[in-house]
Amino acid sequence: MSGVSDLVQVLDDWGQSPVGQTLGQARDHLRGRLPVLLALGALGFVGAFPFTSDVVQWLIADERLPEGVRIIVTTPVEFLLLQVRLAADVALALVFALLAFDLFRAAARASTPAMQDAVAAARGKVNLGAVLVLVLSAAALAVAGLLYASTGLVPLLLDYLTRDAQTVGLSTDWRLMAYVGFLVRLHLASAVGFQAPLITLAVLRGGLVERATLVAHRRHVWFGCVIMGAFVSPPDPLSLFLVALPVVLLFEVGLMVDRLLGVPRASA
Repeated sequence: MSGVSDLVQVLDDWGQSPVGQTLGQARDHLRGRLPVLLALGALGFVGAFPFTSDVVQWLIADERLPEGVRIIVTTPVEFLLLQVRLAADVALALVFALLAFDLFRAAARASTPAMQDAVAAARGKVNLGAVLVLVLSAAALAVAGLLYASTGLVPLLLDYLTRDAQTVGLSTDWRLMAYVGFLVRLHLASAVGFQAPLITLAVLRGGLVERATLVAHRRHVWFGCVIMGAFVSPPDPLSLFLVALPVVLLFEVGLMVDRLLGVPRASA
């Protein structure tokens, strides 16, 4: 029973932490934006579906498969279901992009009086230079995440999992749906996870959470990174480590950059 009590206490601490409170606010925001998110997701799904067959052919090319691996289809509708799944992933990516925009817009408006005064003085003017830097930074981090997944994470995991099965005499025939879904999850998780510095800076520079408070509860952020890694990686320690570690390190990079930038000028 003590173990259950400890788990309940950890979850309660998580809910009372700044991260937990922020997630509660995000839930309320999602309810208000649901119609727009659904419309954007539907548009992304319809637009992406015609291109999914080409994507599948590229993913299962021989040069991208470990030695001795074959890709098989076990049901008549498996390829069609895979196309639906890929189109849905594109739709989810667009929804996430809109939510990320909402986050940075909230950070720009902020909750601190000094930041609110600065926004009011601007009278709705947009700093195009800052927006350009933000967009380019997000794109660069996403590309870095995709490169990490395609050149390091995915080949290493595929080789590890293939050798692990072949050493006990198992044939390595992988289902098309499972294989492509595995690749998409890891690439998407890497592209999203590499946004950790921007998200950290948005939360801190926007005054949504005080730096001292976030630092004091950083273990909750680490725990969240591990949970994310558990959802997208195979159930083994190596995969979990390779997925979660870069996100944790980039979160710490965000904290370091915030320290180098110092106190926001508007609040000085």
